Amino acid sequence: MPEYGFVRASDEVLSGRYELPARVVTALRRAGLPAHIEGEAGSQDGAGARGEVQTDAETGSAAVSVCWSCDPGMVQAALDELTAHRVDTPAFRYVGTMGLHMQSSLIKILLSSGIIATLENDTMNPEYVLVFGMMSDLPPAFRPAFVPPQLAHQSSADGPASAV
Repeated sequence: MPEYGFVRASDEVLSGRYELPARVVTALRRAGLPAHIEGEAGSQDGAGARGEVQTDAETGSAAVSVCWSCDPGMVQAALDELTAHRVDTPAFRYVGTMGLHMQSSLIKILLSSGIIATLENDTMNPEYVLVFGMMSDLPPAFRPAFVPPQLAHQSSADGPASAV
């Protein structure tokens, strides 16, 4: 069924995609960040990282996107400035700026946890992070050979580093 002109992925494909945000949220929470899945109970006003399943049928696109949400008070202040047509104010710029600052940290945490993540290349949502899957899902020839020292130490003590 098309939504906004995009064909929706099959239920089988979506069931696989819905497992990934839980791994993303777990990895981010282990790093000490607040994180939730879009649509979870109590996540509507939650500040922190927000994972969202992409339901389009395009298989070459990311299965999940992640963005940083500021405190609801800051978001409301930015909306107030936008409503008043004042877009060149610190309150308005803050929300987007924090999203961009957090983007690289989110990517580094996810990559360190064995999750394939990269920058969003979209002018509408430039602060988003795209998540494609787990490194363990890659064929062995395509998996990174380098394991950061902190993960090598962790994997020897706790089992595989990519077990998120």
